[in-house]
Amino acid sequence: MDLINDLRSIVTVLAFLSFLGIVAWAWSGRRRAAFEEAARLPFTEDETLSPGPSPAGGRGEGK
Repeated sequence: MDLINDLRSIVTVLAFLSFLGIVAWAWSGRRRAAFEEAARLPFTEDETLSPGPSPAGGRGEGK
């Protein structure tokens, strides 16, 4: 048995188990509300970032 191959196998199995854990966490019912709220974030309007009237009045006078 080669030590480096054993370590590679162990790391691969640990990475796969971590991946499965993340998938299970993401698809769990407890997180559904938080993920749905995060999915709606791009569609919410933020009044502080909404564009106001331009100083030139939108007529292109600043050019």
